[in-house]
Parts: sequence; C-alpha cells; structure tokens
Amino acid sequence: MTVEATRTYVGSIQNQQQVCDGLDSLGDSASKIWNVARWTADRIWDEAGEIPDEGTLKAYMKNQSCWKDLNAQSSQKVIEELSDAFQSWFDLRHKFDEANPPGYRKHGDTRPKSTVTFKADGFKHDPEHNRVRLSKGKNLKEHWSDFLLCEYQIRPDVDLSEVNKVQNVRAVWNGDEWELHFVCKVELETNDSAGNEVAGIDLGIKNIATVAFPDEYILYPGNSLKQDKHYFTRAEYDTEGENGPSEKSMRARRKLTDRETHFYHTLTDTIITECVERGVGTLAVSWPEDVRESDWGKTGNKKLHSWAFDRIYQYLAYKGEIRGVEVLKENEWDTSKTCSRCGDATKSNRVERGLYVCESCELVANADCNGAENMRQKITPSLHGEDRSNGCVAQPSVHLFDRESGTFQTREQVVS
Repeated sequence: MTVEATRTYVGSIQNQQQVCDGLDSLGDSASKIWNVARWTADRIWDEAGEIPDEGTLKAYMKNQSCWKDLNAQSSQKVIEELSDAFQSWFDLRHKFDEANPPGYRKHGDTRPKSTVTFKADGFKHDPEHNRVRLSKGKNLKEHWSDFLLCEYQIRPDVDLSEVNKVQNVRAVWNGDEWELHFVCKVELETNDSAGNEVAGIDLGIKNIATVAFPDEYILYPGNSLKQDKHYFTRAEYDTEGENGPSEKSMRARRKLTDRETHFYHTLTDTIITECVERGVGTLAVSWPEDVRESDWGKTGNKKLHSWAFDRIYQYLAYKGEIRGVEVLKENEWDTSKTCSRCGDATKSNRVERGLYVCESCELVANADCNGAENMRQKITPSLHGEDRSNGCVAQPSVHLFDRESGTFQTREQVVS
C-alpha cells in the first residue's frame, strides 16, 4: 500500500557565486515587505486596538512599491508568515509576560536575510539537469524575462524527477550561504501492521520518552540535549556584536539546532524500530492538552516552551505510518498520579519527581514508567503481562544517546 506525504529535501547551490547577489536582493526584499507590513500592523494596533488580518494586510501591501520586488505569490507568503507570527503571539500574550510580538528584520539580527518561498508560478524545475529557475520581482528585473538559474546538488538517495510534485521551492540563508529547500509530494510504500501488541509512551522534559512495551519498560533520557544546550548557550556564544549576535554565536545556535534535529530523528527511529521488532502495531502517545497555557514560573516556562512533545509526535506518526505502526495521540490527563495496577488516583502517590508509591496496592514504580503504562492501558485495558512486580516498573532499562555513534545504547546495569 502507498500513502502520499509531504517531504522537504535540502539542496546545496553549486553556482553560489553567480546567484548569491540576486538571492541577497530577494532576501532583503522579503525583509522589507515584512517590515512595512509589521509597521502597518503596529500603526493599526495603536489606532484601533487590533491587528489587521491576513487579507487586509495583503490588500494594503499590494499598493506598496516593495510588493513588486518579489513574485506576487512570494510576497503573499511573507504576509502569511507575519500573520502566523502574530497569531502565535496572541496565543501566548495573555498567559506569559515574556511573550513578545514579532519584531522587525534588521541587518545583523538572527534573520538578516529572509527566506523566500517560490510557489507554482514562481519557479521552473529541471530535475534532469539539477537546475531550478527562480522568478525575480518586477522591480528587480532588468528585462521582462530576467530570472535566477540555480544549479543544485541534493543527497544521492533522492531523485526529484520521481516525486509526484514539487509544491514549492524555498531559498534559505543558513548563516553562511544560500540553500534550496524543495517541498515535495511523494508516494511512500507502507508496511502492513507491525503486529497486534500495544505500547504506550509518556513524553517528558527530563526523560524525553518512556515507553511501556508489552514485555519491558525503556527510558530515553535527554541528558545529551541538556549538555548541548548548556555548552552552546554559554556566555561566550551569546555575545552581541555591534549589529546583533556575533558570527560565533550564530554558528553555535545552528550547531545546536542541527544536533537537536538529529537527536529527535534518532529517538523516534529507535522507538518505531523497537515497536516493529516487538510486534507492536499500536502506539499510544501522551498528549499534554493545553499545557502551553500553564504557568510554571519564569524558569519553568522556558523549559515548557522548549519542550518538543509535538515535534516528537509528528516524527513518530509519519515514521510509524510507513512501517505499519499506528501512532495515536491520547490525552495524558491524570496518568501521572493514577496507579497503573489498581487505578488509585491519590495525588500523594507521586512521592517525588521520579518515584511513584501506591498507598492502596503498594506498587513501587518509576513515575514515568507508571505514566507510560497508563497510556498503554488507554488502548488495551489488560495488565502489563502476568508479572506486575515492583522490579518490573521500578527498574526500567535505560537507553542513553551516544554522540560518537549517533545512536541510543543500553546503559549497563550495575549489580551490587
């Protein structure tokens, strides 16, 4: 069976020197459109007490000279991104004092050259010769047919001539040079169901994922993420240059982002592979409904809003779909305080962050394992096998991320 999915493939530009100035102009133009629209929204906010919607901003901006610096669809995309940024701000501003509205894009800031998106009539793709023609805006053309011809190289296992459709092309400044992102519709072969077993996942901040498999509990701690964040955000990397963050700071932030992406992909690949090997065809993932609206205090809110539970779920969902594992989003309400053996929901059972002791049936468990088992039982009400001994849930296996190999490896148990 096949399913249609959206994938983004990154291509390096081989004729960077020839097209760099042109892409710089497009990136600067996108920033100018953003800034004019941002200033307009700010003015309307001051006068009317509301932010204009996407349609209103587009109608106004079409009369501004900078609108024609880009292809019309590319200009519209900038306004759509600004509207999304305002919506995110609205969702947070009533709950958190630290929520800031979208800012202006200035030279030297974290977005010195804005991403430019080319939709259907903004590009012509020649996958046979690895070339793509990008439209310039009317104001930037020297003559009516002027365009940028980019020669690109993509990873060897990807053939863009075989995808169903390249939906759009994005020119992205990665901090050092321009690169192309091809957003494509592709058909993927999917496997039949991996099996009839059920597993549950408790997602967390310290233990990124805790999985209750039919025959074992496994913890996947986030130690390496924490270490990377500490290392790459030290004061020496956060220094400000005359025009904003230093190049050293920007390189460190990109490195941190790359490492986080690799970690989450490796984590979700590992979990889905474990499901397939154990005959798990259904995976219940804890979903912290409305958690972003919670107030955990200044320090806690920073951790809360960097918690990538939605990203992990998305990765699990599409990887599971391909390999025959159905990934279900389940509300985690009360799973942390409810005993997975007897159902007692006394709040004091959660003795401390990592320990769960049931006052009713005397179950002693790792708190995250107890939560993961409750997630599993949302799909199947049966107990976790016949053996529900304290050792089973109190001493789970721990798989640590190994930077050298880039994989998760089992931590050796110390026997006294």
